Amino acid sequence: MSPNDESKERAVRATERAAEHAQSPAAAERTAPRRARSGARWVIVGAVAAVAIGVAAWAQLAHRGPQSYGFKVVAVYPHDPNAFTQGLAIENGRLYEGTGQYGASSIRRVDLKTGRVEKIHAINDAYFGEGIAIVGGKLYQLTWKSGLAFVYDLDTFNPLQTFQYPTEGWGLTHDREHLILSDGSATIRFLDPATFKTVREITVRDGGQPIDRLNELEYIDGEIWSNVWYDDRIVRISPADGTVLGWLDLAEIYPRSARGGDAVLNGIAYDADAKRLFVTGKNWPQLYEIQVIRR
Repeated sequence: MSPNDESKERAVRATERAAEHAQSPAAAERTAPRRARSGARWVIVGAVAAVAIGVAAWAQLAHRGPQSYGFKVVAVYPHDPNAFTQGLAIENGRLYEGTGQYGASSIRRVDLKTGRVEKIHAINDAYFGEGIAIVGGKLYQLTWKSGLAFVYDLDTFNPLQTFQYPTEGWGLTHDREHLILSDGSATIRFLDPATFKTVREITVRDGGQPIDRLNELEYIDGEIWSNVWYDDRIVRISPADGTVLGWLDLAEIYPRSARGGDAVLNGIAYDADAKRLFVTGKNWPQLYEIQVIRR
């Protein structure tokens, strides 16, 4: 046999031994763990990718922030253009209004359809009237800087009592258990109607940003709605912790070009029985019944 033939034969035998070795049980056992480790790595990679996608989706939703709402006008009613509206409420289908300005502050019962003032009680010229709320047959009225709240019999408007409080008075509403007060800051206070003492407080925030200048308030279906002074939006607030739940944009309801400087959006009234929502502003000639539309 020639050297070349011997080389060929050795190569063939080496190839056969390699093939036998590859097919042997021992070799299979040694390669199996490597395949398992490789599969596990792919499972981990897939899980990490899924978590990353979930986090990205959550971040995108969080970034979107509170819901934005628009409106549709259902009806328009006359409103006294001399009424510097500070508070608005509906009780048993009847409209009540609190007005401001030194020398012109009052509480009123107003005929909704005609805008006619049916009953009025003016307060002393030394006081600047603010928000109102109706609880248990009593009408509560705040004053701006006097730290004094007046309480009236709802039917007669006869004064019943007064309360003092340590802040400015802006907006007032109730959740059937507590009076809810704004003072122009980002803080909302829950008060005992019998004593006017603070039970708890919340700070209103949109994300991490406090929202101040909270003005007239209304409690609607488990939320606090607030005008924001010199803003054409109403902010919807969680009464649990002050989180902003949404913004209702009313910029187009009564054009700024038709208003005076202080004739800002202010006044929210909700008829819970009939599910009707009304808004107006300081010295506006109209009161609007609106339907809220989700954008």
